[in-house]
Amino acid sequence: MIEVLVVDDDVRVARVNAAYVEKVPGFHVAGEAHSAAQALRRLETLPRVDLVLMDHYLPDETGLAVVQEMRRRGHQTDVIMVTAARDVSTVQAAMRHGALQYLVKPFAFAGLRARLEAYARLRRTLDGGGEAEQAEVDRIFGALSAPSEPALPKGHSPTTAELVRRSLMNAGGPLSAQEIAERTGVSRQTAQRYLKLLERTGRARLTLKYGDAGRPEHRYVWATHG
Repeated sequence: MIEVLVVDDDVRVARVNAAYVEKVPGFHVAGEAHSAAQALRRLETLPRVDLVLMDHYLPDETGLAVVQEMRRRGHQTDVIMVTAARDVSTVQAAMRHGALQYLVKPFAFAGLRARLEAYARLRRTLDGGGEAEQAEVDRIFGALSAPSEPALPKGHSPTTAELVRRSLMNAGGPLSAQEIAERTGVSRQTAQRYLKLLERTGRARLTLKYGDAGRPEHRYVWATHG
């Protein structure tokens, strides 16, 4: 089993992420931490930690500062950043300090699962040991590649998908296809098509609004996982 330490300042989010980890075969949650100091203590006291899911915004320090301190203390534990921090400088710093992956919140279970499965493949490859030919090296680095989003079905535009996704994500509440259409400038039918795609891939949830008469209105809300 791959032992995972889940670090997030929000206890509820840490619990959700821990539940996600437990759903992926081969992974086990060794512990949770809600501050930088607590994360460092857990690394010292837990019997084994193979991987840290590290939030960046912690109450006493940043996640990157924790990773730096881990390395200074000689902990070579692998790190996947799981955070709302999306500025390029933070992403670059995470790479420089040895984070293997960077998962931006909010995300669906499928996003985390893809990265954990990629990490498990990487460990299996590295555990084989020995010398590596170029093809093997390519496979080791390729094992870390996990697409952020599922490939769009034929006939769907990445630009339109991003427009609809951002409108829904920034809405702060349920929106109808008509409301999305007005915000993005696409037709109601197009908005409906992309909203259904987001629902199928777990990025959005469908809610029903019942009026005085007729069929209930379909409304969609961004699935703010993690």
